[in-house]
Amino acid sequence: MRHEVEDRLRSMMAERGMDALLCLSPENNAYAAGFVIPSQPLMRWRVAATLLHVDGRNAIVCVDMEETTVRAAEQKAEIRVWREFVDRPMETVATLLKDWGLDSGRVAAELSYLSVAEHAELSQLLPSIQFLPAEELLVRARQIKTPSEMALLERLSRISDEAIRSSLDSVRAGSSEMDLASALTRSVYEQGAQQFKLMIVATGERSQLPNVGPSNRVLKSGDVCRVEIFSVIDGYQAGVCRTAVVGDPPPEAERIYQNLVDCKQLILEEMIPGASSNRVYEKYRAKFDELGLPAISFVAHSIGVNLHEAPYFGPYSNQPIEEGMVLGMEPLVYRSGYGFGMQIKDMVSIGATGPRVLSDVIDTEKLFRIEA
Repeated sequence: MRHEVEDRLRSMMAERGMDALLCLSPENNAYAAGFVIPSQPLMRWRVAATLLHVDGRNAIVCVDMEETTVRAAEQKAEIRVWREFVDRPMETVATLLKDWGLDSGRVAAELSYLSVAEHAELSQLLPSIQFLPAEELLVRARQIKTPSEMALLERLSRISDEAIRSSLDSVRAGSSEMDLASALTRSVYEQGAQQFKLMIVATGERSQLPNVGPSNRVLKSGDVCRVEIFSVIDGYQAGVCRTAVVGDPPPEAERIYQNLVDCKQLILEEMIPGASSNRVYEKYRAKFDELGLPAISFVAHSIGVNLHEAPYFGPYSNQPIEEGMVLGMEPLVYRSGYGFGMQIKDMVSIGATGPRVLSDVIDTEKLFRIEA
């Protein structure tokens, strides 16, 4: 997978007349290097960088605490290490660029990730370098997935969906949201995910809240439950959300859920290569308006090394759908007016003739039932 990504990035660099690409954020380090440098996402001051030269050379900069981890994962790239509490990481990055003859070159860099102080220091150390914004190149590269990325995201989609199914099967009225979360995370790890992000467990009146984790709330008959999790491998993630009900559903729940199912099908029918992201949202919004339900400002988004990536399918973007995209598609209503919220979120890949749902473990045509 990494070689496919590198080839794509180098091709894009060459087209833009760039000499090298400097990735600085945890997400794009994972994208370019092919693995996560563990403590960088946790402690921002532990600066890491991945440098790709258009001529084929690779290098990674990391803190000394992570040196053994990086060397175990990396057999090809040159590795530069800075000592925590002793060295200045920007100096290590600048020395690498100088050693590679890039101190007067055209280097695309994620300068928006750096702090103001780090940016100023790097500019002072490299007064002749021409730094170019790397964000557009990286966003564009990540939008179209390689075959290996597609396979990994499909695996992650099924891990998330199966984890939700097994967790919902494991609880009943009288269980707590914490019980549900425990089963959810256990399944994610049992299936081979390295970690997870943004676990949502929202039941009863809490199902109306957008991004909440589990509480000690006890499930009771009639509760609507929203459960979502993003499973992660090598920095890539796939999020799936399902709605369930404990025993018999409350009034209007089945009707509103069926409306979401209808919206999902409507959106899928529109997701063909060449169609506009804005048109997909307009179709979704028109259906929600017809049903009298409050719609959020997007109905789908790209996904990969970030939870949300461009393009967003909403009123503020108008990008053609392309073969090779992988999208998180999520018709939802947080405030139905009946004291509960509902959501269906699937991972969808775009092929030559249209979409394919990657998260297909749970049948979303009907509400999932939890034993009362």
